[in-house]
Amino acid sequence: MRLTTKGRFAVTAMIDLALRQHSGPVTLAAISQRQNISLSYLEQLFGKLRRHELVESMRGPGGGYSLARVARKVTVADIIFAVDEPLDATSCGGKRDCSSGKDGRSGKCMTHELWSTLNRKMVDYLDSVSLQDLVDQHRMRMLQEASQEAEHGVATAVRVEKSSCRPAANKAAATHAVA
Repeated sequence: MRLTTKGRFAVTAMIDLALRQHSGPVTLAAISQRQNISLSYLEQLFGKLRRHELVESMRGPGGGYSLARVARKVTVADIIFAVDEPLDATSCGGKRDCSSGKDGRSGKCMTHELWSTLNRKMVDYLDSVSLQDLVDQHRMRMLQEASQEAEHGVATAVRVEKSSCRPAANKAAATHAVA
């Protein structure tokens, strides 16, 4: 039970789209380049997303894709199911015939309910996370990284400044002591 590339790429591309659509339709070529996802693969995914009314397309110069609904109204489950991503932990695909006995009878295996419950919990969780939640998380992470880089840059600048303020005699002594 793994989320395949199809589901992960669809969610990633939708986050990219949601982050950038404020300035107009976003081209798949731009998403492809930023996210390192094959353009032909994105075309397949966005065809499915469009059929499920999660994105809208505009043709022609300046065309591209935009969200068909506000990001708050699109869930991760919507995206994953739109691209036909199976989310099933049972070995029978939910058909309840995962156990075959010696007598030829089939039925539910001993752990069927465990995996069925896991399926429901996964879907419930993915249905509780909106595209806007993911956009907000991404923006927060970018702000934190920029803040850390700024702090590191200031600390580096202070160290460089302090080391360049040493008298020449001290620099020579420090160099001599190291050698």
